[in-house]
Amino acid sequence: MENHADQAFLESLIKSIVMSPDAVTVDRKVDEMGVLLTLKVGREDMGSIIGKQGSTAKAIRTLLRIVGAKHNARVNLKIEEPEGSTRVPRETSSVEDVIGDIKL
Repeated sequence: MENHADQAFLESLIKSIVMSPDAVTVDRKVDEMGVLLTLKVGREDMGSIIGKQGSTAKAIRTLLRIVGAKHNARVNLKIEEPEGSTRVPRETSSVEDVIGDIKL
């Protein structure tokens, strides 16, 4: 398996953050939109990867964009939710609901 700079960087970074580095996997796909790195970590490590209000995930994405720019590629990160997660999905609002809230 060929290991690319962006994939190697992400694996190294994430394995240094999490408590279970053996559970970290990174899949890489290339299409017309650029490079998509899909990250899977153990359920107990999701909080460390996401961070407070998503700050850690945002920082990781920023670093990946820098690595991608250095190699003339657009790099995106998808963090997969682990099996057995107890996260409650966010309630979605329609455009009409938001406009109605604004008018109040």
